[in-house]
Amino acid sequence: MDFNKEIIFSSSEPKLSRKLSQAEADGKLRKIAPRIYTTNLLDSPENIVRRNFFEILAWRFPEAVISHRSAIELRPTDEGHFFLTSSYNRRITDLPGLTINIYKGKPALKSDINFNGLYISSEYRYVLENLQASRKTKDGSEKNLPQSAIEERLERMILLGDEKRLIKFRDKARDISKELAMTSEFEKLSTIISALLNTHSSDALESDTAKARAVGSPFDKNRIELFEILFEQLKDRFFTERRDRNNNEASFRMFSFFESYFSNYIEGTKFEINEAKQIVDTGVTIPKRVEDSHDILGTFAVLSNRHEMQKSPQTADEFIALLRHRHGVMMSGRPDFNPGTFKQVNNQAGNTLFVDYRYVEGTLRYGFRYFQLLKEPLAKAIYMMFLVSEVHPFLDGNGRVARIMMNSELVRGEQSRIIIPTVFREDYLLALRKLSRQKNPEIYIRIMEKLHHFSDNLYGQDFDELNHFLQISNAYEEPEEGKLQWIDRGFSSKNDLLQIK
Repeated sequence: MDFNKEIIFSSSEPKLSRKLSQAEADGKLRKIAPRIYTTNLLDSPENIVRRNFFEILAWRFPEAVISHRSAIELRPTDEGHFFLTSSYNRRITDLPGLTINIYKGKPALKSDINFNGLYISSEYRYVLENLQASRKTKDGSEKNLPQSAIEERLERMILLGDEKRLIKFRDKARDISKELAMTSEFEKLSTIISALLNTHSSDALESDTAKARAVGSPFDKNRIELFEILFEQLKDRFFTERRDRNNNEASFRMFSFFESYFSNYIEGTKFEINEAKQIVDTGVTIPKRVEDSHDILGTFAVLSNRHEMQKSPQTADEFIALLRHRHGVMMSGRPDFNPGTFKQVNNQAGNTLFVDYRYVEGTLRYGFRYFQLLKEPLAKAIYMMFLVSEVHPFLDGNGRVARIMMNSELVRGEQSRIIIPTVFREDYLLALRKLSRQKNPEIYIRIMEKLHHFSDNLYGQDFDELNHFLQISNAYEEPEEGKLQWIDRGFSSKNDLLQIK
């Protein structure tokens, strides 16, 4: 008998039994459940049992099958319920904090997983088990996960493999259902799979993601959750109205030039400001930097077109068409990146995996639903930029086209557009990551409000004047070299600006 272990099981041998009784009497052990003792005299019985949960199960219910929802979750429910299949029906309530629900059923099959004296239902078996008819326990727990959860697991099989993988799964599940006498459960499974494969009506499905796949528009559920979180923070929010003062063609084009310059700089296309100005003014590319020059020209071509920038999509079809069109114009100098065509392979930035290429259009369409419910121009702009950026629908140019889509909403709403100066790049990207990885939209919204305030100062058609304002604001500095100076430009001439140093 090992008194170094946290739990000790009783024995039918008289000598060991007496030794246990003496240790309990001496205060070296305490009993925490029938025939179960612990050497831990400090922690609660509930925590000790949970820590040693599977060892206790294997000792008390040897060769039982962990089944139904427990085979997927491998932990008790929030209410403390756990589900096993064995040769009898019983409800065990003598383990502190837990209720073990045992259902009479077939013993472990060859396809089930051996687990240290227990078995775990195979994927084929637990899918069938979770499609059984089920009644809730008195405290609301249920042995089955909802059908929608099973649909989503099946739908992920297609994502991780292809439709052939799901067909093979169905064929194997048919054989397992015969061993388990679960033919009705298999018929239900077959109907779900047929719907996912578009060979049966989607009416049989419950999950939104499964329904979307059944109608040919699957989406990324995790990204939709992010879009909903952002929408909830934006829908009742009021923003400061900053009317666009670049309301003639010359000033509109001047802002568009700076917007194109900074948007490309963020993505690594770096020019001196005067070089970029020469490219835009002449339309002539710089030798040995032809593609980079086209990046500036393509972005500017969209941004400086007032007719184009006043368009705001009213339907999901218009949204998809507009996004593709603008990307096609913007990336026209980069034919290798398939301008205007959604990606056909997956892409990532660092450790961030963007939406799977098979889910791009469905995710954009679903996310557009929230956009349609927003009213404030800045709210629509902030949401639109994150929607496109987070999906990353193209091989390249995603950040730039996302910012074009954002500013188009501001032009439509007759509001000042937004630029992200070089010095503020890391703050901007960090805010996006906070929302994407930590589901925190507040920093992103606050950053975009600040940038809207800053960008409202960029008005007029005098290049030298605006360039000087950006210089004294540290806009051109690298993030590690300076900080953005928040200067409210209540000036009418370059001479006034020169006084601020």
